[in-house]
Amino acid sequence: MAAGVEEDFSQPILPGKGVSDYERYLRTDELLALQKTPAEMAHRDELLFQTVHQSSELWLKLGCFEVETATGHLHAHEVAEALRLLRRASDCLKIATQVLDMLEHMSPWEYQTIREVLGHGSGFDSPGFRSIRRVSPPLGEAFHALHREQDLSLVDVYVRGREFEGLYQLAEALTDLDEWATTWRVRHFMVVERIIGGHVVGTQGTPVELLGKLVDRKLYPELWKVRTELTNKAIGDAS
Repeated sequence: MAAGVEEDFSQPILPGKGVSDYERYLRTDELLALQKTPAEMAHRDELLFQTVHQSSELWLKLGCFEVETATGHLHAHEVAEALRLLRRASDCLKIATQVLDMLEHMSPWEYQTIREVLGHGSGFDSPGFRSIRRVSPPLGEAFHALHREQDLSLVDVYVRGREFEGLYQLAEALTDLDEWATTWRVRHFMVVERIIGGHVVGTQGTPVELLGKLVDRKLYPELWKVRTELTNKAIGDAS
């Protein structure tokens, strides 16, 4: 800019649509056009329903992005960097879980109108949650490779945690991630049961009871099993 010429901060300088750089950077024109217009809605609560699910997909996308990057850090033995991103990923799952509370503001009877326009849409088809299941195994493999390099079992990681603080914190970070994934499943099941009932068939032809059976699935069952092993070890050592 030429000397003596004041910059006009009221005008956008980024390319794209929108009357401000805020709108152009966040692409709010496209973002806010992704929901049905009032004229398209079968029921006004479709905006609530779409907002909850679309925002959840964004948080799950971010969570998966952080998990994949954290996995790369573990391959490079960069434990601190991985931990920072795994904490962020767990918070993403936490937010995606908490936003489900909004669905309980819908009337179970009025939801039936929305249900008619969902086609075969189902939470089973969530791209975000499918991605969580995709990125979690490589993260677990990278963690296990690290403690095996030290010739440590999972029990050793916990018993000797003060000696191997990084590995202990990683084990807990993976457990946090797993716990929030399970909490999301439980919360999702409870919301579905509260809205449409527990003994009906969902939009994809799947009984709602099946959701309840899935809540016990863990991303890292070995990290839950080790707790039992630690308790039994403590009892055995004390006897």
